[in-house]
Amino acid sequence: MIKRIDEMLKLWAQDLHSPMTEAYGSASGGNMIAMLIECKGELIRGTRGSRVLLDESADIELIVNKHLPPQLSVVVREHYCNHESILSQKMLHCGCSAPTYYRRLHDAHVSIEGLLMGKAA
Repeated sequence: MIKRIDEMLKLWAQDLHSPMTEAYGSASGGNMIAMLIECKGELIRGTRGSRVLLDESADIELIVNKHLPPQLSVVVREHYCNHESILSQKMLHCGCSAPTYYRRLHDAHVSIEGLLMGKAA
């Protein structure tokens, strides 16, 4: 795995696919009143954005949804977004063994890095 991409994917999952984000939508398009009720009136801004810009989260979302081959996309979603399953369940869902799971995850990291670098160039 590529450590920089791993960190970006963790933050992407937290930004766009955390249970609170999925329940209420993202901060830009979600229901602000519902978010305030959930947080008991305390709105804390900017804790996630300091490490990965919203643009990068959006770019990663687009790459995972549109540009990765389906088997790599499934592994990325299972690894970073599915916090309820254990590793054996994730591998079963992806239909592969542990070595294949981690090889696909590495291949996804390489693809994501290449596509993000291509965007920057």
